[in-house]
Amino acid sequence: MTELTGQIALITGASRGIGHAIALTFAQAGTDIAVNYRTQAAAAAAVCAEIAALGRRSITVQADVSQGSEVTRLVATVERDLGPPSLLVNNAGLAHPRSLDVLTEQDWNTSIAVNLTSAFLLIQAVLPGMRARRWGRIINVSSVAASVGGVVGPHYAAAKAGLLGLTHAYAALLAREGITVNAIVPALIATDMVADNPRARPDLIPVGRFGTVDEVAQVALLLAGNGYLTGQTLHVNGGWYPT
Repeated sequence: MTELTGQIALITGASRGIGHAIALTFAQAGTDIAVNYRTQAAAAAAVCAEIAALGRRSITVQADVSQGSEVTRLVATVERDLGPPSLLVNNAGLAHPRSLDVLTEQDWNTSIAVNLTSAFLLIQAVLPGMRARRWGRIINVSSVAASVGGVVGPHYAAAKAGLLGLTHAYAALLAREGITVNAIVPALIATDMVADNPRARPDLIPVGRFGTVDEVAQVALLLAGNGYLTGQTLHVNGGWYPT
């Protein structure tokens, strides 16, 4: 993983959960980290303290990544304070469980904006720098809901499925430029998002337990350090596949 030493990673939603774990794992591999958050300023600062203890540089940047102007500001801040990002992890997400009888157009629009449009905006914003260096790693964090419907609702499943199409399209377009684009598809990882959803139960998972954030982070590290894997969807789901 020496290729990652000195690289700069922008990780969205990195103040907790999967994003937090990926930030620390990348820092251990020698990467400097931009910790994006929306509301959890204290938690993001704590992540930076952990990264500093590993001997790597880091910054926190507050931004709502569903908004184009906020993404522009976010990337400009990272470029100014750390340098152009060479790794992007689109991890920020929102899961508001809704039953069919209460699901609204606003629920749909919010889910698409936060879970899908944000990835498009960020990829477009970091691509000029990656293309200039002819090196980049883009990792989109999707969900098992893209394949099985999941336990949140159609609004979430559709947005996470869209991330897979986004991944395949960018991977094909960028393959000859030294930029890889891949997706991780976790299923019921032990995070606040899962803990807050009463429909998320470990007995849905064939291995009989929730996954850990570190298990997802190790897959992200594999993708970041491999220049031949692109356009792939890696399932970290304890065996929960569609039947």
